[in-house]
Amino acid sequence: MSTVLVKCPQCGTTNRIPADAPGHPRCGKCRRDLPWIVEAGDADFAAVAEQSPVPALIDFWAAWCGPCRMVSPVLDKLAQERAGRVKLVKVDVDTSPAVSRRFDVQAIPTMLVITDGRVVARQTGAPPAAALRGWLDDALAAKPEGSK
Repeated sequence: MSTVLVKCPQCGTTNRIPADAPGHPRCGKCRRDLPWIVEAGDADFAAVAEQSPVPALIDFWAAWCGPCRMVSPVLDKLAQERAGRVKLVKVDVDTSPAVSRRFDVQAIPTMLVITDGRVVARQTGAPPAAALRGWLDDALAAKPEGSK
């Protein structure tokens, strides 16, 4: 399984974080919540995103997609602002066709929020930052269908 290096925004310590860690990442030095931004593909999507202990914000994107490049820094900022509450999972549609088909991704960027293994929100296109922030906050407040 892949790991990412994350610099703590509070104390500057570099932390090694597994993409499919239990719980949510905290800085090894100051113990503050860390932003969790990882990549996933066909082979590890279930472990990284669907089994995530915190809601997963999925970003279906491609390197050649202009709107994807516009949305990506906004999603990174949202993940940083909501450290400990959300995991940003980036899925390259060109290298992960099975996951893209499974979620019927027909346009990019497409974003999903998965909570407890279920899709609770879907957004296609590149809305302004404020609209994405509101969409994500609504999705994080929603309960998955069938849950209590």
